[in-house]
Amino acid sequence: MHLPLHELRNRPKPPAAGAPRRIVWLRHLAWIVPLLVFDIWFVARWRAGCESVPPSEEPVAVLEEAIPPETPSPWVNLVYPTEQQGLLNPEKTGVYQPTASGSPESALYGSVRTGSRGGRLVPTFHEGLDIAALRRDRKGQPLDAVRAVADGIVAHANRYGGNSNYGIYVVLRHDDPMGRVFTLYAHLARLAPGIKPGIAVKAGDTLGTMGHTSSSPMPMARGHLHFEIGLILNNQFAGWFRTKKLKPDHGTYHGWNLLGLDPLAFFRFQQEQPGAPFLAFMETVPSAFDVLLAARRKPDYFVRYPALWTGDPPGGAIVVACSDNGVPLRGRAATAEERAALGKQKARILRVHESVLGRNGNRLVASRAGEWVLAQAGEQWREMLLYPAVP
Repeated sequence: MHLPLHELRNRPKPPAAGAPRRIVWLRHLAWIVPLLVFDIWFVARWRAGCESVPPSEEPVAVLEEAIPPETPSPWVNLVYPTEQQGLLNPEKTGVYQPTASGSPESALYGSVRTGSRGGRLVPTFHEGLDIAALRRDRKGQPLDAVRAVADGIVAHANRYGGNSNYGIYVVLRHDDPMGRVFTLYAHLARLAPGIKPGIAVKAGDTLGTMGHTSSSPMPMARGHLHFEIGLILNNQFAGWFRTKKLKPDHGTYHGWNLLGLDPLAFFRFQQEQPGAPFLAFMETVPSAFDVLLAARRKPDYFVRYPALWTGDPPGGAIVVACSDNGVPLRGRAATAEERAALGKQKARILRVHESVLGRNGNRLVASRAGEWVLAQAGEQWREMLLYPAVP
């Protein structure tokens, strides 16, 4: 058989007689080197993706301008976040997804769970609702669409399930006459096409598909939507977070900075007063504790939610009434007597409403030697609220 000239020229030459066989093997294995380089690069990029939000998904900054008081309520066309329409009947089987304990209450809001701390069981706080799947495929994967409950703007879209306990999640920002309110949709299997920061959505628009993503393992059988509604503690939270050199960084929309109120109570309130602004709902939330804080300026929180502040600017100390998980419900300047009682302390608990505090799953406050004080978690909450501190 005769080969064409160009094939004869391109044919590899046989090794010379007696040539070391390892040279032949090196020629055959030369392709492994670039493959290994690619593998190392790919793994590094994958791990980086699991540790931080990629630039294309960086959260957009919350705008600083005040919301005009005449802004219409975004809750006029309120819908539920999934096809499940029985949210107001939490006792009904199949509406909410309990934890492995099987306790129906564990899917609701509040100090409804128990965890291990220091080798002992303690109450833990759940800041939202875990809504069960209505439909699943043959493998058991949830199929329910996750929907925006009201008109809003996509503020944050995390596409990586391994870099947050929320898994793949979306945060919406809603312009309410009181200020910006957030809703959060977590543990998604995937986001809907086009869902990214800055995109406007309408009530009922699909944000993604229910799933079981999380940085902590979650069985497919317990796949659900974790839903929250609440307020942003500090618009400069990302700066505080960086000072602590913590990861992963989700900017303003990190879970520590999103303080949720009871979504079930909110839905019930809206059923009784359709379209009512968020401030009207806030006024129904009872205070769990009142804390006196050293502060030379009004915290960013009360600048953005001015309706929650009463009276004059701070005169060196403020009093904040808080929900059991630290949502500031009301704020005011401390009286001269209160400032004198605070002295050089950074914080002092004025009163605790134990019937509201209940099991105290967040442990922002603790009773020590018969006196209520800010606990370690409460000190962190104080730092975040007052950041940046004025010297």
